[in-house]
Amino acid sequence: MEIRLDQVDIRVDDEVVRGTVLSPPPALPGVLFVHGWGGSQDHDLGRARRIAGIGCVCLTFDLRGHEQTAAQWETVSRPQNLADLLAAYDWFAARPDVDASAIAVVGISYGGYLAALLSELRPVRWLALRSPALYKDEGWELPKRQLHADPDLHAFRRRPVSWELNRALRASHGFPGDVLLVEAEHDQTVPHQVGENYAAAFSNARSLTRRRIQGADHAFSGKPEQLAYTDLLAGWLGEMVRTAREHEAAQKVAERKQARRSGARNGP
Repeated sequence: MEIRLDQVDIRVDDEVVRGTVLSPPPALPGVLFVHGWGGSQDHDLGRARRIAGIGCVCLTFDLRGHEQTAAQWETVSRPQNLADLLAAYDWFAARPDVDASAIAVVGISYGGYLAALLSELRPVRWLALRSPALYKDEGWELPKRQLHADPDLHAFRRRPVSWELNRALRASHGFPGDVLLVEAEHDQTVPHQVGENYAAAFSNARSLTRRRIQGADHAFSGKPEQLAYTDLLAGWLGEMVRTAREHEAAQKVAERKQARRSGARNGP
């Protein structure tokens, strides 16, 4: 997020006064949305519109097995969906209007699980996970639908799981950026313990913000709960982007002051 600092000359009468223009980078922060299993990019478009309003470029997309590729619903696997996310990230980060050093990934449920995995494979500055799912590492190549046939899945999600014992949690443990972790009060799909496991894994994060949305189920079926989540996400991302820009601007100003002091000491 390279803030520019340019010296300018301003003409006044027959003289010139010196000025300094401090401006934001031409490329904007990017926000990549990852929908949950059974969802679609349409679920994220409203939030993307809100986030675009705070000065970010947003990308939503459909994972394979959904919408136009719904025929793959029964066969698509975690590696394939992770490959979808990697391809979307690489395409997005290569855009000239996206600051590749300032990308946020926003994942819901299964999309949150994939987002955690992505954070180990690509540079991610901010990670926002809503009710991130957790799966066993076993059966990695199996069709995703078959994972729900495991009679132990629900019990697994209610157990404490150390970050060393799970691929998504290991990726979370290595994540150095800022994290927003959102839980639904009445979530019967991703229980509270899953959030506890992720929170414990994010011990190396720069910051961890945890919130529980009152009255929400896993799908955030109610309009008030949807609005509460959108407000929370927009507020958090706005704070992250603003803080990063302020930090970069402060560094530029400090460098300018140091250069002026050095010039004064070395002057005639």
